[in-house]
Amino acid sequence: MDKPDLIIRSRQVVMSETVSPASVHIRDGIIAALGEWDEVPAQTPLVDAGDAVVMPGLVDAHVHVNEPGRTEWEGFTTATRAAAAGGVTTLVDMPLNSIPPTTTQDGFAQKLAAARGQCWIDVAFWGGVIPGNTHELRPLLKAGVRCFKCFLIHSGVDEFPHVTESNLLEAMPELAALGSVLLVHAEVPEP
Repeated sequence: MDKPDLIIRSRQVVMSETVSPASVHIRDGIIAALGEWDEVPAQTPLVDAGDAVVMPGLVDAHVHVNEPGRTEWEGFTTATRAAAAGGVTTLVDMPLNSIPPTTTQDGFAQKLAAARGQCWIDVAFWGGVIPGNTHELRPLLKAGVRCFKCFLIHSGVDEFPHVTESNLLEAMPELAALGSVLLVHAEVPEP
């Protein structure tokens, strides 16, 4: 292994099946290896965390960053700083509550522009499935959206209308062909 750029060591490193003394070897910003607690090559910067727990960062796959359009609710700076403070290293932003929502290529471009330079952690994006946007799903995925979400009831915001059974029957084969995931808010209103 190449010499690490940084080593973080602790007497409590969370590993796949244990919590043990260890050293975390980092190269180019990525964990390159786990070593014994005292395995520290000479001249390597060291962060000794003592007895503090060192563990992988968490992924929060359900976050509503409401920027652009509703930053009084939450924006990228506040959402990602709060996430980092809680040990979250990646969040996946939901497609609604921003104006515009992430249901079109243009809406996603505006979302990316709003996020640029504001994020303290890694951010990924859900796209939205709404009535009439099946033609947008493939381009959204190619542009960087990772997965999709829809509602069967009112979403709480008018910009993100719920889908019908026929909308689902149109969108699902497209998403299946793309190998994508569809998250369904599956409440059904009473008749």
